Amino acid sequence: MDGRARAGQADPQDELAARLRLLQELSGLGVRALARDTGLSSSSLSRYLNGQTVPPWPAVVALCRLVKRDPRPLRPLWERTSNPLPAPPKSSRQGRPLPRNDLPRDVPDFTGREEQLAAVFAAVDSHRAVCVDGMAGVGKTTLAVHAAHRLAAGFPDGRLYVDLHGFTEGRPPLDPDSALRMLLGALDVPSERVPQDGLEQLAACWRSELAHRRVLVVVDNAADAEQVRPLLPGAGDSVVLITSRNRLLGLDEVPPVSLDVLSELESAELLARASGESGPDGRLARDPRAAAEVLRLCGRLPLALRLAGARLRHRPGWTVGILVERMAEGASEFDTAFAMSVRQLNRAQARLFRLLGLLPVESFDEYVAAALADVPLRTAQTMLEDLLDAHLVQQPVAGRYRLHDLVHQHARRAAAEQDSAAERERALGRVLDYYVHAAAAADAAMPFLSPARAAAAVRPPAALPRFADKHAAFTWLVTEYANLIAVFETAAAVGADVHVCELPRFLRAYFARRCGTTHLNFLFERSLAAAERLGDPLRLAEAHSDLGFARYNAGRMAEAADAYETAGALVSRAGDGRAEAELTLRRGYLSWDAGQVEDPLALFRLAGKLYEQAGLPTAAADAAAAEAWAMLQLGHREEAARRAREVLAAPHTDPSCPPALTARITLGVAIADEAPDEAAGHLEQALAAARADGHLHNQAWCLNCRGVALRRMGRYEEALASHREAFALLDELFEEHWKIHFLDGYAETCRLAGLPEEALRLHRQALELAPRLGNRYAEALAHDGIAALLDATDPAAAEQHRASARALRRDTV
Repeated sequence: MDGRARAGQADPQDELAARLRLLQELSGLGVRALARDTGLSSSSLSRYLNGQTVPPWPAVVALCRLVKRDPRPLRPLWERTSNPLPAPPKSSRQGRPLPRNDLPRDVPDFTGREEQLAAVFAAVDSHRAVCVDGMAGVGKTTLAVHAAHRLAAGFPDGRLYVDLHGFTEGRPPLDPDSALRMLLGALDVPSERVPQDGLEQLAACWRSELAHRRVLVVVDNAADAEQVRPLLPGAGDSVVLITSRNRLLGLDEVPPVSLDVLSELESAELLARASGESGPDGRLARDPRAAAEVLRLCGRLPLALRLAGARLRHRPGWTVGILVERMAEGASEFDTAFAMSVRQLNRAQARLFRLLGLLPVESFDEYVAAALADVPLRTAQTMLEDLLDAHLVQQPVAGRYRLHDLVHQHARRAAAEQDSAAERERALGRVLDYYVHAAAAADAAMPFLSPARAAAAVRPPAALPRFADKHAAFTWLVTEYANLIAVFETAAAVGADVHVCELPRFLRAYFARRCGTTHLNFLFERSLAAAERLGDPLRLAEAHSDLGFARYNAGRMAEAADAYETAGALVSRAGDGRAEAELTLRRGYLSWDAGQVEDPLALFRLAGKLYEQAGLPTAAADAAAAEAWAMLQLGHREEAARRAREVLAAPHTDPSCPPALTARITLGVAIADEAPDEAAGHLEQALAAARADGHLHNQAWCLNCRGVALRRMGRYEEALASHREAFALLDELFEEHWKIHFLDGYAETCRLAGLPEEALRLHRQALELAPRLGNRYAEALAHDGIAALLDATDPAAAEQHRASARALRRDTV
């Protein structure tokens, strides 16, 4: 047999290797020198020359250029080597060729995706094209191939499949020119009809061939719109199904169908089917907790679930627990896939992606991303959109982003490998700084007893969200609450004591409206420990004062007193007027609840003077309002009303701010006898403001005081309804200690409304609760109330209660 015949039968890969060896001979270089001059590794070049591996096209070009040879004649040979096509189908007995069918096998365990399948079929009907996009492993190819098999009967002229290798490790993406030649060859288009030069001519030829056929084409693993556009059909009935990890935004004429992970039920079903353990006696059913952990580790990604199921199916001796241990040991099979998705990013995008793996939060916005990467807000927005299009981040709702668990793990590992420890520490520090300043901005937009000191000890971020009003601020706090707690825990874990000190102070208004006092006590305990480590006297004084106030609001009066006493000594040493004023006001509240009479008034007045000296008029007005409230409780109604009117006469930008609310409630109760209509108006305004503010404790306070005022007006049924509504709110808050402030007023309304048994029950409840809380004032009121109820039936017992009340008051004077 002559050489020409042998060459015609040679394997294309061997022939390409022989041509490459000729190039080496022309260069006159050894393998190592040739590899150095072409920028290739010597081991890879050796495999190319020996025919063990097909080189990427750029490697062939580099070898040709080194010896000044045109690489284009080698292109057809390289294409046959790198993209072998199946042999054409044999003819039928009647002589007609069978239609080409290159579709991959349809998986037998296809699970779920009914809605997405319907969307694919609808797009095929309306546009004859669809692009299925989604992150690595989410099941894009599986869905497209499954849909193609479902549609196959309607396309008798061929069902073609081409992998564009947009994200294939170790090889470049297939260019449109090569893809079109492969597809035209699959349709048996004679070579003389295939243009030899120009992508546009090739694409026109492809569209012309499809125009008179019904062909179904699956274009898998596309990198971008430019790679796909020449492959789209023109006129006719042919259809193309595309898959890509990117959103192909440039293909306006192709409807997208984006895939997310499977639902929990679908994930469990797919794992059972893939593992062959779907029966009630299977390994998954016998260990449901381990099975649930497998689902968590797989992140509900179909590819991960199939891989896990296959491992279990082929290892009959394994328990599901062993599978969990193996899966948790290290990097997953997805790292390679995710690395290919990241490779398409530019340097800045890839850096942001890696740093996102450091975030301790579950979801985030563009402000967090900007702080994390230390880039302008607009740049962060653009990069997040790019990552979203690459399906490396998800967008559960507008303006919020998250990373799938497996993607997050990959990003975190990549950051550990590629970014220095110092850079990772700085990035995390910027996130902690951002959340302290953002929480401070939200707190500043919300009225509270005393505004927190502005965050000054951490670096301000370049951009912060702007809150138009308190409602916008509260919405942000609600949205970010879980993140704020996660950031606090992270700061504590990494020893960021300044952040641990500052963050809880900016959450007081939020906790007052939403979360009660238990968690705030926990945060301030940690904050105090951080302040002790920092050793700054002012921080330490504020931490003790804040913890005392949290204790007070939780009904832990003795602990509050101890914290205030410690704070007092530290405040004197620090010499800070603002901190001294705040502590003085808080001591006034505690002193009142302890049953003191004159001390609270003196403390409220002193707090007002200190706030004025510190240049805080709103806080001074709050102290004046507290003074008016205390006067009312002592029975000085005229003085209380006068002081309350003075507070209300000052300008208040928000009717729900503490001084305005306290003064309006005080005035409403004080004038209920002589001006009932005006009193009712003030109380209704206060209640409306508290409701608009979303502050449940204040709403309960307004309702109870309205009940007291209505009772004094003789409107007993309305008064009872208002008290009951107040107590329903307190039950909703699960904070029994707050009831101590309302039980006496409610009981007195019940007595005058002809409900003595209910009144006695409420007074006894107060008598049980007050000593436990250390509230001697409420305890004395309870004894007085019981005495009034027992006067007619048991005078001796009534006198004993009065004696107890006198003793309590005497001990507190």
